[in-house]
Amino acid sequence: MPQKFVVVHLRFDKDMAAHSACDFGGGKAEKLALAKYRQRIWGGRVLNSQFTDEELRSQGRCPLTPEEIGLLLAALGFDNSTRLYLASHKVLCLKNFGFANFSKYIVSRRCIHCLIFQVYGGEARISTLRDQFPKMESKKSLASSEERVLIKGKASLLAAVDYYVGMHSDIFVSASPGNMHNALVGHRTFENLKTIRPNMPLLGQLFLNKNITWLEFRQAVVEGHQNRQGQLRLRKPKQSIYTYPAPDCMCQA
Repeated sequence: MPQKFVVVHLRFDKDMAAHSACDFGGGKAEKLALAKYRQRIWGGRVLNSQFTDEELRSQGRCPLTPEEIGLLLAALGFDNSTRLYLASHKVLCLKNFGFANFSKYIVSRRCIHCLIFQVYGGEARISTLRDQFPKMESKKSLASSEERVLIKGKASLLAAVDYYVGMHSDIFVSASPGNMHNALVGHRTFENLKTIRPNMPLLGQLFLNKNITWLEFRQAVVEGHQNRQGQLRLRKPKQSIYTYPAPDCMCQA
């Protein structure tokens, strides 16, 4: 019998880190570097820049780092026996995916598939997640050299494979906004598939609390995500039917 697996969509690249204007623990040097990058790319016109880090986190405006997504997963009950599949744009440029091997992988093992774009901070950021999930795999470790040649450079096909895997997972966890998030969450909602949407304001406040115990953190995370697992809810005004195809916005004819 195929074992259950989870897909995690996590994007933490330099653009997102800089545009968020959040503090990621790198000190003054990192803050200055990201500020210069914001100025060069967006001319300093970033709304979040007017808020403090505490305000941004409390409002849920800060993207989850690989370390933080690891804490979230642990609090939700995933442990080091969980197989973690890491798709790293920085290392593999989304070019080394073996569909045949991966199809066998997802139906025979319990895994988490992280769709990670160019990770800001590189291996130093990933190492914590790797230590937490020692069975972590990657495209390179699963694909044969022949498969890499066939798929090399076909980014759209690779994105489609990621979408396919996300749709066929038992649970989907999306920690990042964007087109992949919107399309997958909407499609899975329509199919009534379990989809966990991280409570970003709650997590931001919890991560700001330096005195919180692990038991308190875990309890708060579990309670804060009980109603964020794909249940139907009222559609927000002007919300796209593609991002949330709830029955209340469907044609009744």
